[in-house]
Amino acid sequence: MNKKEAFKRLINLSLAGICLIMEVLIFTYTYLTSLYPSMDRLVDLNYWFKGYLLQVLIYAFMLFFFSNMYGGLRIGFLKNAEIIFSQVFATLLVNVFIYFQMSLIVTRLFEPVPFVLMTLMQILVVIIWINIANQIYQRVFPPRKLLLIHGRRSSEDIKRKFESRKDKYVIAGTMDVHQGIEAAKKEIVRGYESGEYNAVVIWDTTVEERNDLLKFCYSRSIRFYIMPKISDVILLGAEELHLFDTPILLTREYSMTMEQRFMKRMIDVVCSLILLVLASPFMLITAIAIKLYDGGPVLYKQVRCTEGGRKFQIMKFRSMRTDAEKDGVARLAKKHDDRITPIGKFIRKVRIDELPQLINILLGDMSFIGPRPERPEIIGQYLEIMPEFAYRMKVKAGLAGYAQVYGKYNTTPYDKLKLDLTYIENYSLWLDIKLMLLTLKILFWPDSTEGVESEQVTALRREFEENKRED
Repeated sequence: MNKKEAFKRLINLSLAGICLIMEVLIFTYTYLTSLYPSMDRLVDLNYWFKGYLLQVLIYAFMLFFFSNMYGGLRIGFLKNAEIIFSQVFATLLVNVFIYFQMSLIVTRLFEPVPFVLMTLMQILVVIIWINIANQIYQRVFPPRKLLLIHGRRSSEDIKRKFESRKDKYVIAGTMDVHQGIEAAKKEIVRGYESGEYNAVVIWDTTVEERNDLLKFCYSRSIRFYIMPKISDVILLGAEELHLFDTPILLTREYSMTMEQRFMKRMIDVVCSLILLVLASPFMLITAIAIKLYDGGPVLYKQVRCTEGGRKFQIMKFRSMRTDAEKDGVARLAKKHDDRITPIGKFIRKVRIDELPQLINILLGDMSFIGPRPERPEIIGQYLEIMPEFAYRMKVKAGLAGYAQVYGKYNTTPYDKLKLDLTYIENYSLWLDIKLMLLTLKILFWPDSTEGVESEQVTALRREFEENKRED
């Protein structure tokens, strides 16, 4: 890490750290003036200074852990609204945990008013400080100016992605790689030396062109961004061997160990049983509402594919009209789809429609974490154009997955495949637990419930037709 990057990291940590310190100070004040005295009246605690310090340290550690996991510390990297949402979400989780911890100490539900006031004060501090911190960060570190070098495919999609973060990136120039590798190198050097560009994006070039440009930028310490191909993602899980005097990367047929399979299954069974008990009142109310609305069936069953392509019946609460697919043709849901009922819109928005899949998890057809199961008809369409789509069925389908946490509902299947393969190639029980915790956030984040626009589906098919070539 060079001095500039070290300074950038220091500023980021300092801005995020100030937010955490202010939240911990609010908790400390509330704890000493309100929470501890109330606890001491109910239970004879006789805390010494170390007792107070331990409670504050526990709170600070948990706040740091969840803030870091959900992205509340990523000032300057995530969008302003997402940082605020992430930090508020982390704060709420920690405060709920501490509330029940103190309730256990006094063996009854604790007085909630001090917690509510403390939480409101913390949320106000988060909103104000994150806005100030982002302004400071953007003034100190203006958007990075990029040179986009692209291949024959349209570069409009990747341009839109970078332009959605104008606070962090600016496409200052574009160049078609077919103008020549040497011409691209000259443009990189000219732009870098003149200050017109300070980074390069390599998008959809051949492997030979990409490797040539990669080595060129690396040799001159020029920052570059590369969109990985499927083969690159597979190599992420490769094992490094030292058998000879040259590095060797080993990739083998994907397979969980017996211990991993046992632990994953135990987590699925225990968590699904607990959630079924907790969610049963909401499931009952939802079932009654759907039945009263149009008298149709409560559950909607559909054939999906799981590990090894095995078919099973996935269960959901019905959110569409009973004649939504009366012609038998499978269609992806669109944003503002007129087939969705008013009740369906609500249960989709809050993800209640997915709750019956807890039964699928108990039956062993699905897991909590894994690639989302697709319909056989849609899989068939994808496989005609993208045979690698079958790779995601190396593991059991999941209620949520890497692609749902780090992508969007309307992320293209090609990008979803790369995200799912990232999960498969880097699998660990900790990764499963982390994704389960991150799923809590996306349940409430608006981007995660977007539908697929009709024009996006058309563009998706057109992109696949243009991309019928070896990856």
